[in-house]
Amino acid sequence: MDTMRKEFVVKSIDAAPDGAPYVIVSLSSAKELKEGIQPQSPFGPKVMGFSNMNDMMKDLNKMFSGMGGMPGGVTSIKMDMHEYKQMNLSVGDKVFLELSKAESSGV
Repeated sequence: MDTMRKEFVVKSIDAAPDGAPYVIVSLSSAKELKEGIQPQSPFGPKVMGFSNMNDMMKDLNKMFSGMGGMPGGVTSIKMDMHEYKQMNLSVGDKVFLELSKAESSGV
């Protein structure tokens, strides 16, 4: 099984925008912080104007597709309240994310 582990620092913890019982934990790469790179909001400082719904969807798709490998980007995780309380996270905490690729069962 392939595994990757990355180090992050908790940048912010925000309540769910829809009032649901979860939080959004935003993480910045610890490596970028050590190198002095300032993380930016994934939405950036740009203000976009849209003339119709199709243009808005195209621009949003471009914006979201460009977020993945953007230097200085922010990684966000949605956690339910039980997970959040169990982890006892605070802004500035160092955390690790571990990704493992599931074995394919051939189905």
